[in-house]
Amino acid sequence: MKNRKPIFYGWWIVALTVLTMSVVITPIFQGLGAFFVSLERHFGWSRTTLSGAFSLSRAEGAILGPLEGYLIDNLGSRMAVLIGLTILGAGFIALSFTDSILWFYISFLIVFAGAGIGGFMPLIAVINNWFIKKRTRAMAIGMTGINLGGLLVPVLTFAIVSIGWRTTALYLGIGILILVVPIAYAIRNRPEDYGLRPDGIQEDPAETNSISNHTYDDIEEFDFTVKQAIKTKAFWAITAAHGFSAVSAVTITVHIIPALTDMGLSLQAAGLIVSIYTSVGVVFQLIGGYIGDKFHKPKIIAVFVSIQAFGMLFAALAPNITGALLFAVLYGAGFGGRIPLLTSIRGEYFGRKNFATIFGVSQVPMNIATMLAPIMAGIFFDSLGNYFIPFLGLAILNFIGAVAILSASKPVHPSSVVVSKQG
Repeated sequence: MKNRKPIFYGWWIVALTVLTMSVVITPIFQGLGAFFVSLERHFGWSRTTLSGAFSLSRAEGAILGPLEGYLIDNLGSRMAVLIGLTILGAGFIALSFTDSILWFYISFLIVFAGAGIGGFMPLIAVINNWFIKKRTRAMAIGMTGINLGGLLVPVLTFAIVSIGWRTTALYLGIGILILVVPIAYAIRNRPEDYGLRPDGIQEDPAETNSISNHTYDDIEEFDFTVKQAIKTKAFWAITAAHGFSAVSAVTITVHIIPALTDMGLSLQAAGLIVSIYTSVGVVFQLIGGYIGDKFHKPKIIAVFVSIQAFGMLFAALAPNITGALLFAVLYGAGFGGRIPLLTSIRGEYFGRKNFATIFGVSQVPMNIATMLAPIMAGIFFDSLGNYFIPFLGLAILNFIGAVAILSASKPVHPSSVVVSKQG
């Protein structure tokens, strides 16, 4: 066909994000509980001991989050992915040699350091650079890799049962190292570096007003510095909503498979429940991405976070197969819908230039909040023999997050205020 318009490279970035998140997120997050069950059975370690490794990783994230963001914004997502995935692969190989709790903690911290530097953050940051008008949709599609990766949890649990957790971790590490260079090579940090513009808009670059003020069609976008962002009410409202809802996600990552196996489900059946909520999550992630570019984001986020809260209520109040299925559907819908919205709203409110650094700084209080949750859930289980109190508490925190986000109105950039006063 003559004069066929080439596919905008930003969409290739989105496709690459789907692939990479499927590979990276599955073993680290959705499939993490399968490793925990295997380690518990192999070494006899308590849930509190195992959860401690995850809590330490969140403390590590709180420290490294701003540094990771700065690295991404200044060296580019390509370099961050190259460095991070190399560390991640090495971490999984180290995990396969675990013979003590100390070695487990060290290898686990290496895994999460690699995931933080080369996983979610740089991939979402590069999408934020390539899209403005379709930012939420592009992020939503890219993030489906998280949930599509969750569909592979039964494969992961089958591998752990069949060949053992050590061999599975070893193969994961080798596989990631094989993929590092091709993935990094395909990443292009900014469209302007290749004579393109966000969303594939064909306009004269001379129309850009200034370094911190970009106008594309009918959208005017300002780049906030970190200092400017943290002075806004919106920054803290978004951070609170994201943090309170993320506490549930982090705790579920660690404890949902153990909780399901406690109900009498096999490891493979527990993996199937995870696949259900990730499948539902894919659908609602795309729905959230579509409506997020068309309607007021804070209200939509509040609805999805509330749905996630109801999912946690069923997990707490109905520890049976019916409750597990209701949890999977509601939690998947809320979790899937809120993810792209809580990420893209930062790009919409604070711009592209310092997106990763601002995101990283907002992760400090969020990671501190999520640091204690898994270990507290483990303590409650070891003391009471069930997850009722921690799951109920997580539901309440989600409802608080839903209320918090409603106050996140779009901030006015300081330069606009100056211009207004001069006018």
